[in-house]
Amino acid sequence: MKTVLITGCSSGFGLAIARYFLDREWNVIATMRTPREDVLPRSERLRVLALDVTDADSIGRLIDAAGPIDVLVNNAGIGMLGALEGAAMATAREVFETNTLGTMAMVQAVLPQFRQRRAGVIVNVTSSVTLKSLPLLSVYTASKAAVNAFTESLALELEQFNVRVKLVLPGRAPATSFGANAQSRIQVPEAYAELAQNVFAAWGESSEVTLSADVAEAVWRAANDAAAPMRIAAGADAVALAGLH
Repeated sequence: MKTVLITGCSSGFGLAIARYFLDREWNVIATMRTPREDVLPRSERLRVLALDVTDADSIGRLIDAAGPIDVLVNNAGIGMLGALEGAAMATAREVFETNTLGTMAMVQAVLPQFRQRRAGVIVNVTSSVTLKSLPLLSVYTASKAAVNAFTESLALELEQFNVRVKLVLPGRAPATSFGANAQSRIQVPEAYAELAQNVFAAWGESSEVTLSADVAEAVWRAANDAAAPMRIAAGADAVALAGLH
């Protein structure tokens, strides 16, 4: 029975991924900043553990508690919406600390066991905004594009150890709480208000979106299909964008 460790499982994609693997008889280690047992079904194959991907001590405690794993899914992330001119650099650093450096730190933490066993899979969840640039998302896009580049270079390093590294690129998912969680990081100066109104209106008219189930299925494929491509788009809108590349 294989074990998957998933970051950012309190809601949205992470929660759906944890449920998907549980339903398929895997051992699941679901991590959250503040662990909540009630969001997932009770199971002997489930452990809910605390993790802050920006805290080295938290990562160390998690790795010790988790024990051997077969797959790492880096899903934890935070959003940031706004024009760069009005963006606080402290907020930009917060986004990179979680989305980019947090992913790197988690990968670094599991690599010794993967390398020694000459087995393991790393799945990094980024975003379809890296396929098509959108206004008011420059900092967020940069944090995710950096993970794309990191992942593709890392895959070359780890090929010699039979460790696979994949990317899952979800589209826009209005049904999740991701947008609401980013409310505190919306920074739109008055000069950009009209642009913001137009952007929000366009998003409201979009019929193609991503569901959490789309992302769970894509992560499952990345974890289990050795022939899967490096980049897997998840969601109708993301698949459409990927087809243009």
